[in-house]
Amino acid sequence: MTATKKINANGTEISVLLQGNENDYICLTDMARFRDQQRTNYIIQNWMRSRSTIEYLGVWEQLHNPEFKSIEFDAFRQQAGLNAFSLTPKEWAEKTNAIGIYSKAGRYGGTYAHKDIAFNFGMWLSPTFQLYVVKEYQQLKEEQNNPLLQHWDVKRILAKANYTLHTDAIKNIIIPKISIAKKKEGIIYATEADLLNLALFGYTAKDWEEANPGLAKKLNMRDTASINELVVLSNLESINAELIKQAMPRDLRFDILQRIAKEQLRVLDEQNAEHRFKKLTSNN
Repeated sequence: MTATKKINANGTEISVLLQGNENDYICLTDMARFRDQQRTNYIIQNWMRSRSTIEYLGVWEQLHNPEFKSIEFDAFRQQAGLNAFSLTPKEWAEKTNAIGIYSKAGRYGGTYAHKDIAFNFGMWLSPTFQLYVVKEYQQLKEEQNNPLLQHWDVKRILAKANYTLHTDAIKNIIIPKISIAKKKEGIIYATEADLLNLALFGYTAKDWEEANPGLAKKLNMRDTASINELVVLSNLESINAELIKQAMPRDLRFDILQRIAKEQLRVLDEQNAEHRFKKLTSNN
């Protein structure tokens, strides 16, 4: 089953057709925008005028395509590099029966090429740009093949499931009881969030950022949490909301939340819940 994803190579957004079995195709039209936003077809055709490009395309087809027309390929190779020589991806595919490059109409339309060929095109555009493309593509594949990363949204949903209950309790009960400027209400939300962080993780968001300055540039402490921890965090949000409604003092709420967090994590870890979640997502 084909799925279209996007990667961002140093500011250039590129469509990738994920087809499995290492047969993914990358949009050359998008890649060409790295050089020129408008004349993408011209850039691709200019790349295809080169004799080295034609030889690379021909060898790739011979290795992967039993229906490739070698006689027509030889004719193109003899003309490649001449001033009068020009070739479009469509002409190449139609006359040689090539499968490595094709044009696609409609949404996500453009010229697509097998990842091997796309990387060659990227090197022709710029060796540095090609490294960005390879890096982002590899990261995309890692996320696709790793069940835990692939279902990262599921993890985040677990943490956010009861988030609204928690924030509503703060908004409707805690904030009205104290005299605080509207622009400073965020401090209260952050303080209650850190109450949960302390109960579950043993440190605040600021503590984590100071201890992990490199990770903090792209992630927050909850992004690095395990599935079991996020399940418990979701539960703590709901429980804390109820305790707030009961007007329970903050220090007492913390003691209760910390005890519940330890108990629930112990049970989940003993039941190996995270491993079973990974296994389920892998099977899916």
